[in-house]
Amino acid sequence: MSEFKPILTEHIKDDDCHSLSFYKKAGGYTALKLALKMKPEDVIEEVKSSNLRGRGGAGFSAGLKWTFIPKDTAKPKYLINNADESEPGTFKDRLLINKAPHQMLEGMIIASYAINCNTAFIYIRGEFYKEYQQLKKTITEAYEANLLGKGILGSDYNLDVVIHRGAGAYICGEETGLIESLEGKRGWPRLKPPFPAIEGYLRCPTIVNNVETLSCVPHIINRGAEWFKSIGPEKGPGPRLFCVSGRVNKPGVFEEEMGISLEDLIFKRAGGIPDGKKLKAVFPGGSSSAILTADEAMDVKMDFDDLVAKKSMLGSAGVIVMDETVNMVQACLNIARFYAHESCGQCTPCREGTMWLVKILQRLVAGEGKDTDIDMLLEITDNIGGLIDFSKGSFGKTICPFGEAVAWPVRSFVEKFETEFRSCIHEKLVLA
Repeated sequence: MSEFKPILTEHIKDDDCHSLSFYKKAGGYTALKLALKMKPEDVIEEVKSSNLRGRGGAGFSAGLKWTFIPKDTAKPKYLINNADESEPGTFKDRLLINKAPHQMLEGMIIASYAINCNTAFIYIRGEFYKEYQQLKKTITEAYEANLLGKGILGSDYNLDVVIHRGAGAYICGEETGLIESLEGKRGWPRLKPPFPAIEGYLRCPTIVNNVETLSCVPHIINRGAEWFKSIGPEKGPGPRLFCVSGRVNKPGVFEEEMGISLEDLIFKRAGGIPDGKKLKAVFPGGSSSAILTADEAMDVKMDFDDLVAKKSMLGSAGVIVMDETVNMVQACLNIARFYAHESCGQCTPCREGTMWLVKILQRLVAGEGKDTDIDMLLEITDNIGGLIDFSKGSFGKTICPFGEAVAWPVRSFVEKFETEFRSCIHEKLVLA
């Protein structure tokens, strides 16, 4: 196997890498020129054939999602770039926005052309003010260079891009909650079906893709689907940005091919655990994934299927590392507090269940736990997100996947570190 060379982040250390002039010198917008000479359906087929899977969390085929846009409707079609990066442990999209915004924008334009969209949105997290300012400059440059607006690059294709700043709600990272927010309403996720590709923004066909997903598109058009499939596992190939944080010597964003081992990611790329401490547990895909023990982490590849086999998920590829000094009960409480705060309150199991998780965990930490608390935690996670059965897919008990996002990590904490939880009963947790 040849050594992997960065693709999405190839130029991020170069001066002025965010500018249009630099991007063009590096070959930028050649993919757009190629795409505009293709039929929209051929662009979709190329992306579909590449097996590009969404980088936002769900891992659904991007090209297949595009095929769901109905062709027999007079309604306008919309594309939304989901830049509402709010998953704990995840900070890759803001890197791409700051350092390679035109790469992302080129992917947006190609995707919009493929689905016959003339108005596209970038929904960006409200706290990303620096990134918002960068995107305004990027879009201005694109309009001035006839890469946006009417008759793009002399073709008959028109596209306008609008930036919308969110208000910092985690739930608006979910595509239908995002759409509700974009329409000016409370970000409450919608029941599906209908899915956004059929009835999304303003009840019109809408595609929602992640920043990293769209950034892959120009490279697929330039180099072909077969090239993309040659990088990593065929069912979920391509480059991937892994965010490694927590108890490691060199936290950061690492671009590697899909399927790198989690062991290499932690110990070779991120420099291992500080102070000679031992690895204890890892979130492989952000805080909404089920945690892995040290033994599990040393025997897993970072791709969609291998992590599902371990009853976790790749998610947003936010790797959070915990060493032997981390108390699992306190860590679980931190996660539960976050989700209780971020619950939109629409569904009773989630609204009430997350608060009960926090109360029980606080009781355990304070040494006031009851013998029944461990079973109660498991029962509550079942009532919120359903039992984890990866062989049958996800069957949650809430409108959106937020229920599973809190239930799976909490349940995995309790099941894999039950001894620590039981030791907190009648014994106050002493924190360093």
